[in-house]
Amino acid sequence: MQTTGSINDMVQNNGPIRTVGVIGMGYVGVPSAVLFADSLQFEKVYGFQRNSESSGYKIKMLNSGVCPLKGEEPGLENLLKKVVAEKKFECTPDFSKISECDAVTLAIQTPFKNSRDLVPDFTPLTEGLKNTGKYLKPEMLVVLESTITPGTTEGMAKEILEEESGLTAGEDFFLAHAPERVMVGRLVKNIREHDRVIGGIKSFYRDNSGKKVILDGINSPSTKRAMELYGPVLTKGKIIPMSATAAEVTKTTENTFRDLQIAAANQLSLYCEAMGINFYDVKKGVDSLKGEGITRAMLWPGAGVGGHCLTKDTYHLERGVKMLGSDYLDFPDGHESLYVLSREINDFMPKHMLHLTKSALKQAGKSLKGSRIALLGWAFLANSDDARNTPSGLFYEDAIAAGAEVRVHDPWIDPKNTPQIPHGLDKDLSKALKGADAVVVFTGHKDYCELIPSGVKKICGSQHPAIIDGRNVLLPQQWIKEGFIYKGIGRGDIL
Repeated sequence: MQTTGSINDMVQNNGPIRTVGVIGMGYVGVPSAVLFADSLQFEKVYGFQRNSESSGYKIKMLNSGVCPLKGEEPGLENLLKKVVAEKKFECTPDFSKISECDAVTLAIQTPFKNSRDLVPDFTPLTEGLKNTGKYLKPEMLVVLESTITPGTTEGMAKEILEEESGLTAGEDFFLAHAPERVMVGRLVKNIREHDRVIGGIKSFYRDNSGKKVILDGINSPSTKRAMELYGPVLTKGKIIPMSATAAEVTKTTENTFRDLQIAAANQLSLYCEAMGINFYDVKKGVDSLKGEGITRAMLWPGAGVGGHCLTKDTYHLERGVKMLGSDYLDFPDGHESLYVLSREINDFMPKHMLHLTKSALKQAGKSLKGSRIALLGWAFLANSDDARNTPSGLFYEDAIAAGAEVRVHDPWIDPKNTPQIPHGLDKDLSKALKGADAVVVFTGHKDYCELIPSGVKKICGSQHPAIIDGRNVLLPQQWIKEGFIYKGIGRGDIL
């Protein structure tokens, strides 16, 4: 990368991006790679996937045009088949092919080892960065799509890439952060239509007099080069340039605020239960207030928050401020972060589901110990197979510890390809329901919305089985009429 001349020269002299590599074939990497490959702008896309025992199966599936992500993902499988047939996409465990790429993106999970200590497990990301750095060539663009602690791109990522390659970021190669903004169930649509935040690292050049000119993230060559990569896959979305650190904070804040909004709804649902009223009546009333400057629409409460993002991105934000701004932070002494408290409320909801289950069983003259529970839904999101950090797992562990027998059903989960599946998970709903004293709905799968009370009761074989609705997908009166003891999140009006 040249260090003299105009900003435009720095980018344009490198030629167009033709070959793209995507590291990590998961919920972000697969749709991203497929959309890059479907663009006329790019000639070849490599999807890099380790041939590991847990995820190596994806390589053969993807190269056969079969999507390893199960669940409803409109448009994804057809696009995959198309780009594989056109030989524009190839999944490979051979990371040396990174050297053939003009741009490489990393879509790798960034969980926390311990949220209390704010220590993230960057092992997979570090491995991906080392592999990239090993085969990094001058003028290549590297983009981190993973949600990361603010300061990571300009810090750890830059250091690893430079150490492995012997090149200098911002001078010899481009480096940026462009966080994904997708939701399982609409991956292709989200990537195409959501605005894309792109933040390049700071850079510099020397003007004609030899004076060093610092370029901030918005104006840096890295930002402009990354804009070339993502522009072709956007349909409705636009690009929002900023610094790498600002992009990192943007992403962690998005999920932190959503988690905060869910926690507010969950706390109110607990209040409504305690006061004997219906949360959904209150929500309807609050939502009815409309007008200029009024923003009081509420999210839905539920059995818990799962997934890879919301369960840990608050901690990335918290860690970022400790790393980058702890000397300047002005905050009330002795008070916990509002965001961390929200995380704790949402993590409490599976325990509350167990409390509701215990209460319903007590009304039936039973206790948790020795009862049979049908746990419906292991994925954290409706109509998907995404079971990462599922709140169902917390309920399952506590119920087993209390002496209950728990059978799990999920129509979307493949036990062979999903880690941490409980013993006995079955796709046969009747097996899970047979002899159940309590039926606990944890996921809003369409299959559970269509349950018929009389049919469920017959399979359970009990005069007054309990039904606990954690996602507001059942009509309480239909179940109560059939003899069920009903409990639901926020339904204090039904005792």
